[in-house]
Amino acid sequence: MLNKDTHLNPHIFSDDIERAPTRDGFGRGAVEAGKENENVVVVCADLADSTRAQWFKDEFPKRYIEIGVAEQNLATVASGLSAVGKIPFITSYAAFNPGRNYEQIRTTIALNNRPVKVCGMHAGVSVGPDGATHQMLEDIGLMRMLPHMVVVVPADAEEARKATFEASKNDRPTYLRFGREKTPTMTTAETPFEIGKAYYMWSDPNKTPDATIIGIGSLLYGALEAAHTLSKEGIAVDVINSHTVKPLDVETIVEAGKRSGAIVTVEEHQAHGGFGSLVAETMATHHPLPIEMVAVQDKFGQSGSPEELLKHYQLDKDAIVSAVRKVVKRK
Repeated sequence: MLNKDTHLNPHIFSDDIERAPTRDGFGRGAVEAGKENENVVVVCADLADSTRAQWFKDEFPKRYIEIGVAEQNLATVASGLSAVGKIPFITSYAAFNPGRNYEQIRTTIALNNRPVKVCGMHAGVSVGPDGATHQMLEDIGLMRMLPHMVVVVPADAEEARKATFEASKNDRPTYLRFGREKTPTMTTAETPFEIGKAYYMWSDPNKTPDATIIGIGSLLYGALEAAHTLSKEGIAVDVINSHTVKPLDVETIVEAGKRSGAIVTVEEHQAHGGFGSLVAETMATHHPLPIEMVAVQDKFGQSGSPEELLKHYQLDKDAIVSAVRKVVKRK
């Protein structure tokens, strides 16, 4: 059942649930952060409308910098801005930021521990017809390996708004991952959010779970649908939103694993080096147990509708249900 403490959208399984891309949450959150702190600036690589940086530009034109199609400069200019007290958000497609400017992010931002907010837009296969070149599936792995770097993957547009606003105040280099496709808004303004803290979205306090689903990003909606389906079969699961990949909420995840004895991870990213790998590393150290990973299995993306691609790469509700059944049998 939905966890009442998290104040999730009560119409979460309704056909007319509100849908919005997580990039919209960035646009709103950046404007809020700009109103809160005049040192917040947005730097963009010629994609203001697509990344929703345009919303900040409209509100604060003198604090918006258009760098052009020059993603390496995007990172280095932002590092310089942060050195003189600014809080820069740098925006482009994730395929280019951090895909094209990884070395500059590594050397000028992470190495120097500069509080630049790297915003990777249109990540994952659900960017759809743009195809493999634009479907970034390796960014979480790249960014979580960098010392000092915080990594946050919001579940929906509302959580993306909160993540953007909170990132403006954390004084750390931070990677924020956003999508283009409209996805269900599962959370509300009252839903708790804190960078570094995971929380339960679905649980039954009267039952010991057979497995725990731990996910990031918009695929958590499929995880909730899977939990609902499995409950009708008598299989109890907990669903945890671990929006912060780094620093991982190790305490919550380890305790959840001990409680259920089996974990399924869910992410729109490569299985190798991604969130599932991180959870596996964590549990191998603290409490070894069966784990199944719902993720892209060492493949590039391709053109197609978001629905087609999520199904093709086995990232949809049915794939999550299957993974839970499989991991429960392995206990």
